[in-house]
This record gives sequence, structure tokens and C-alpha cells, in this order.
Amino acid sequence: MLERYFADSIIFVLSYVLLTHSLCFVAINKAATMSPSSSLTAASSSSSLWILKPSPAFKSSRFQSIPPSLPPSSPPCFRLLRRAASLPHASATDFDFALHDALESSGINTSHAREARKGFISQINELSDVERETSISINRRVDLGRAALYIAAEDDSLISHSSVPLPVDAFLERLDDLSLGYCSHYNSLSRSSRENFLESIEKYLYVKKGFRRSSAKNLAEPRALYLHSVLTHRSGSALMLSLIHSEILKMFRLWGLLDFDVEIFFPHDHYGLPRAYDKQKSKESDQPHIMTVQMLLEKVLRNLKAAFWPFQHDHVDSLFLRAAHAANCVDDPNGSQESAYQLASAKAAQHRLERGVWTSVRFGDMRRALSACERLILLKTDPKEIRDYSILLYHCGLYQQSLKYLRVLPPHKVGQQIQLAF
Repeated sequence: MLERYFADSIIFVLSYVLLTHSLCFVAINKAATMSPSSSLTAASSSSSLWILKPSPAFKSSRFQSIPPSLPPSSPPCFRLLRRAASLPHASATDFDFALHDALESSGINTSHAREARKGFISQINELSDVERETSISINRRVDLGRAALYIAAEDDSLISHSSVPLPVDAFLERLDDLSLGYCSHYNSLSRSSRENFLESIEKYLYVKKGFRRSSAKNLAEPRALYLHSVLTHRSGSALMLSLIHSEILKMFRLWGLLDFDVEIFFPHDHYGLPRAYDKQKSKESDQPHIMTVQMLLEKVLRNLKAAFWPFQHDHVDSLFLRAAHAANCVDDPNGSQESAYQLASAKAAQHRLERGVWTSVRFGDMRRALSACERLILLKTDPKEIRDYSILLYHCGLYQQSLKYLRVLPPHKVGQQIQLAF
């Protein structure tokens, strides 16, 4: 209810601002009456923490679509199939995203980021309604390893500004090499039973190769959230380890080493490791631990969004409410010592942004938070992702686009409480 209240009020404020063509503090200060005040700067063109300064003539970010190319009909092995598959063009969408164009208008080359985004879209275009609910261990249509690496490639290009893109194919080969390396461990004992076979894979992955799960206190560590980094450092989140495990099983199935149905048990605690088990011996209690394709991609992107959300100082669970609190007060004359510290931090962060520094302690990374939001919207998940994206655009000073996305939300989410805002 509180989130709806903020969303409705922001729509009202944005409508007023765009109607009068003045970014006045009066309109934003009215929204401050809706919640406990925060001492972060308000989202106006002069005081926003995250001004992207887009050019007046904004380019369209829509992607064009052609049918995806089919892989070769008779490849000698899966490595060749994966490498030979041509990259289809991205599909058209109804969304005109802001991030890449805003960065371009600031003089930042986003060509590699755009190509990585197209690659990600080419993978999720393969997701039918049935495939979205398919377990990652039996998924056939979507190359999850490639999709995860396109996510990493886009974010890497956003923060590194490198003239060379992240080598997606090279990391896919490293993922394939994990499967090939197991073959030397595949012996008669491994073939003696299904349980022994799956146990030997776990020992190979977690003992021989040394993959381990990131500690609970480092769950938001970026290195644990990107597949290329996990393959390099052999330490990552349960999601990344589950993805790696599923890709190995997929390779074994294509090579004929795996001829029975397998599920991956996804741990919901902070310490367990993903483990494969014979689906025929599954129990009802295993059902909540099955990871589907849609769930994995959503969780990967939501973890990234949470890790880089710009308003880390607020301990409210809702990311949207954190951003709404930050937008609700320019100054608090009766603020506490904590709010004064936050205001000082906000001004320091703004100064860094004006010098081209996009990240800071306690203020996340606006670029990667926006990119995660845009990809979540492309996945067609919860409408709240559109709401979260709009509040970030609001903080960036992109009021017209922010209002457009808020208006995309279902009417019952945005129309019930506008009269309460003022």
C-alpha cells in the first residue's frame, strides 16, 4: 500500500512538472509529505544525485527482429554446435529504454553494451511459456551460459569503457572445458550406478576443480554474481554454481553420458551447494528447490539490481521505497545526525558524478542498476520492475520517460490514490 502511495504521487508530481515545464522544488516537496523524510537530495534537474544529461533528440533503443537461425543439423559435438550457432538479431520490443542513449549523450561509447544487450535478447526470445517453467537441468532451447555471459558483457562494458568487449565465446569455451575435463575421471566406478555418477560429478566440480560458494557476508560481492568472474575465481553465488552444474549436465546429455532425468537441488540457505539427483527418486519436499529457467534469470538480475541499487543507506526492504525516501526531501531542518550525514554523503556523491565517477560507497552504481531493471522488464516479469525502473529514471532527471513507464503500470496499481497525494 505504501509503495502504491509513492508511485501514484510521483506520477502526479511528474505530470505537474511536465505540464508547467519547470522543475520546481515546490512540486517535489509536496511529495515529501507522504513518508518519513530522508535527507538525500530531491530528484530535480539541479539537485539529482544521478544526472545523465541526455541530449534533446533522444535516439530510439528499439531492436529489430528476424527469425533466429537454426544450428547446423549434424555437428560432430556440442562444442561445435554452440560455437557454430549464428547470433540472431534481437527482437523488437515496445520499450524505449534510456540507459544506453543517455550514456551516449554524455560522450560514452556504448556499442559493446548494445551488442551484449542484443545477445541477451536473442536468448530470451527463445523462451516460450512452457520453457520459462522448465527446470534448468532439462532446458533445451535457451543457452543459459551464453545469456549469463551477455549480462556480464554488458555490465563490463558499462564500467570499463574498454575498446575490447568481454570475450563471451572464450568463457563459453572455458565452461565447455569443465565438461571435457571430467571425461578423464569417468571410470567404471562412476558408471556403476546413477548415484555414483552424480556424486563423481560433484566431487569433480567442488573438490577437484575447487568451486565453492561465496560466504554469506559476501553475497552482494559483484564478483560472485557474474559468470565469467565465477569461472575465473571459482567462487560464486548458489545461482552461478547451479548454472554451471546444469550446463555440465547438458553437455553430458548431448554426449550420451547422461541417459536419465536429473534435477538440481537449489539450496535456499547461505551455505549449501547445488547438487544433482535422480529425478525418479525425487520427493515432494524437493519441489521448492527446483530452479526453472525464468526463476534463474530473474534471480540473477534481481541480485544485481539489489547489489547496485544506488540507495544503500536505507534499511527498508523495498528498493522502490528506498529510492522514494531519497526523492522526498531536499532538506530536513529538524533532521537527525544520521540525516545530516546522509545529506553530506549525497552532496559528495553528486560531486563525484559531476566528475564522471558513477559509483561510491553506500550509493551503488546507477548504470548497472538501470541495466538490470531494463533486462528484467524484457523478461516480462513482475510489473513492479517497471515501477522500480521509473523511480531510477526520476532520480536521473529523465522525468518524461519516468512518467511514461509509471503510466505503463496496470491501472489498479497507479490510479487508486492520486487524490491522496495533495
